Amino acid sequence: MKGCELCAPKDALFESDFAYVCYEANPLSKGHVIVVPKRHVADFFAMSGAEQGSILALLNRAKKFVQEKHKPDGYNIGVNVGAAAGQSRMHVHVHLIPRYAGDPHEGKGVRAIFS
Repeated sequence: MKGCELCAPKDALFESDFAYVCYEANPLSKGHVIVVPKRHVADFFAMSGAEQGSILALLNRAKKFVQEKHKPDGYNIGVNVGAAAGQSRMHVHVHLIPRYAGDPHEGKGVRAIFS
C-alpha cells in the first residue's frame, strides 16, 4: 500500500517468504523488535494461516536473536488489532519487547509499559 512504512522494510534483520523482523522505530526498551507480514494486511485475524505461522516462527527466531544480543530478563509480546485497541499503523506488526530487571515497570506486565 502506498505510503505504508511497514510494506517496504528498510533494515530487516531476517525474513521468510511471508514476513520479516526489524527493530521497532520507537522502541520501548533495548532490543525491541517487530515481526511484520510482507503483505499489507491490517488485521492479525485476516492473515492467512501461512502468514500467521511465519510470524510465529520468526517471533521464535527473533527471541533467540534478542536474547543473545541483549540478554533481557523477560519479554512482552503484543499485537494491537484496530484503532480502538491502540493500533496506529494499519499493517499488522507483532511486538517483541525485551524486559530488564530494574526497569521502572518491572514485574507489572504489558499494561504497565503501555500506560
